[in-house]
Order: sequence, then C-alpha cells, then structure tokens
Amino acid sequence: MITKNELDKLVEIYENAEFIKDDPVQFIHKFKTKKDTEIAGFVASLLAYGSRKQFIKKLDGWLDMAENEPLNFVQNFESEMVGDFNYRFGKPNDFISIFEILKELYNTSNGLEELFEYGYKQNKMFETVTDYFYSRANANVGQGFYHMIPNPRNGGAMKRMCMFLRWMVRKSIVDAGIWTFMKPSELYIPLDVHVGRISRQMGLLTRKANDFKAVIELTENLKKFCPEDPVKYDFAIFGYGVNGGKISVLKN
Repeated sequence: MITKNELDKLVEIYENAEFIKDDPVQFIHKFKTKKDTEIAGFVASLLAYGSRKQFIKKLDGWLDMAENEPLNFVQNFESEMVGDFNYRFGKPNDFISIFEILKELYNTSNGLEELFEYGYKQNKMFETVTDYFYSRANANVGQGFYHMIPNPRNGGAMKRMCMFLRWMVRKSIVDAGIWTFMKPSELYIPLDVHVGRISRQMGLLTRKANDFKAVIELTENLKKFCPEDPVKYDFAIFGYGVNGGKISVLKN
C-alpha cells in the first residue's frame, strides 16, 4: 500500500495552479461573485464526462451563450436561448429544463447553496438535490437529463456531484471553498473508472465495482491519512495515474 508520506508528497506536486488550466475546475475561477461561481461550477460538473477537450470546449460555448454572466443568464433564461446547444447524451430539451429549474431556484431562493444546505441538514443531500430537479423536469427531457443529474438511490458513485461539492466546500489554490455549511472532512472522493483503478493499485480500495460503496470505502481509507481533508488526495491519485502508477517522481 502507498504510504501517507508518498501521498502527501504527490499532493504537494500536483495541487497547484497548473492543475486548473486543463481541468473543469477552471470554470469556477473565471468569476468573483459567489452565485456566478457556483452556477458555473454546477454546469461544468454536469458536462464533465467524456473527452475533457470536448466538454471544456462545450462549456466555453455555454459561457459565450451566457455572455459570461451565469447568474444573469439563469435568472432571465428563456428556452430559445439554448438554440441547438447539446453535449453527447444531453439534448437541447434537457438543457432547457435544467436552466428553467435553475431560474426558479435563483429567483425564489438563495440558489444552489440553500438547496444543498437544506439537503445536508436533512441528512440526504444528494437525494434532496435530485428530487428538486426531477420534480420540476419538463415532459420533454430524455436520457441526457438523468445522466447529468443521476439518482443517488441507484447506488452510483455520484462522481460529478462529489466533485462539485469539493470545488464549493474545500478551500485551496484549486478549490473555491465558498460554501461553509459543511466541512471538508465530510466530503466524498469523486470516483470514476480512472480513480478506482489507481486506488486499487495503491492498495486503498478493494471493492471491484465503482459504486457509492466504493466511494465510502476509499474516502474512509483516505481519512486515515488526513481526517480533516481526505479529498485532497484526489490530486495525489491523479498524479500517481499520470506517472503510470509509479512513485519514482518522489525520489527525484
């Protein structure tokens, strides 16, 4: 098993400003206000699957559509603003519904932070967020809507929602840390096929399925190294993978 010292050194190497430019986290760094930042982060997390080059290009296109004003865009959203905007599974009707729901949310409440905080206090944060969107989805949504906003009751890893929460809650050179209703110690590691494979190579994960049970197992093992900030090791796992599963970088 990889050691705490090795992981901590990898965090030092990879958690830096260079990480931002090629990662979807770049979109939260384009704004100074809380609501612009969280909306940009939320939309970025919804599209963060498939080819990184492609979804970053698509997110740049969305910001052009929004005239680089995410809050103004959702508060004044009209369906025709979407045009033919799509990304893989997500079709125009899926995006129309998402932006209509965000419009209602931001025009009737304090927005995503209030929604997530309410769910957190009910001890069912992911379920609360999903139920909010599902209950307001229009009749024309398809597979893309449910792919972008997956149902936690299905037992999936909820990778992109965990990633969005990392951006919002954890404060670092990479993450914004603009939400304070929960602590970094309560975050879950964003788990995908890549992170699962590398974590098993590291000896940090034994479960074979990349589901939420695996998320819990991996997060609990990382808490043994850093109880107050376990998801900081997201960067270490990333770095380990970039180096082909080798830690020779530590010996240079």
